[in-house]
Amino acid sequence: MDEQTEQTLALLIRSTRTGALATFHDGEPNLAMVAVAFADDFSAFYIHVSRLGKHTRDMEKDARVSLLLTETDDGRADPQTLARLSIHGTADPVTKTDSGSERVKGIYLARFPEAKKLLSLGDFGFWRITPKEGRFVAGFAQAFNIVPETLKKISSL
Repeated sequence: MDEQTEQTLALLIRSTRTGALATFHDGEPNLAMVAVAFADDFSAFYIHVSRLGKHTRDMEKDARVSLLLTETDDGRADPQTLARLSIHGTADPVTKTDSGSERVKGIYLARFPEAKKLLSLGDFGFWRITPKEGRFVAGFAQAFNIVPETLKKISSL
């Protein structure tokens, strides 16, 4: 991946506020839209979800998840040229007693200030998605395998 493509990936992560979260629900795929924040070094992605949602119960049973971030559809003739990143990893709850919980809360609220009102609701909680691997498609015939080291490298761009 050249530097321009790396910059495209870094911009995609920083500018995309929502993603599609894939979990396993009773052995079947389940997909939900989630708001996404991230660690400065792209080593983790954070979501704030309700325990009432299927996806949360799914993550409690099976930590394996995928997270899809896509460039906003701008109406171009071929939407297959839109940049997208699919991350495969594990999801772990961030409890209020975790040493980094206040940092995660700060990262999330800096990106989504309106979420502050959800923090008082007892059924919502933070989850950390730790990438294991992924696939970045920068456009037609521009696909790259991604590993955590790649994400950390591009986080400084």
